[in-house]
Amino acid sequence: MPSPDPAAELARIFKVLSVDTRVSIVQMLQERPLCVNALAARLDITHSAASQHLRILREAGVVSAEKDGYWVHYSLDEETIGTWAAAIEGFLNQQTKE
Repeated sequence: MPSPDPAAELARIFKVLSVDTRVSIVQMLQERPLCVNALAARLDITHSAASQHLRILREAGVVSAEKDGYWVHYSLDEETIGTWAAAIEGFLNQQTKE
C-alpha cells in the first residue's frame, strides 16, 4: 500500500484535533481509560455528544474501546499517538527551519 500524502495526513490529524472537546478527551485518556459516562460528566456534555466525539476519535485510530460487562472503556492507542506526535513534531521542526 502506498504511503499517504504527508500533507493530507497532517490535515487529517489537525481536523480530528480541531475541536477542543476532542483534545480534552485525549488529555483525560492519557491519565487512564474512561467510559462515556465519566467523560460526559467531566466535560459537562451529554452522553450522546461524548459518544459522537469518541466515534470520530475511534475512526481516526486515536482511541480503542474495550467492553467490560455493561461498560465500554476507552483508552488511547499509543501507536497512533506516537505516529501523530512524530508527524506533528516533524511538521513544526520543518516550519522553524524555513
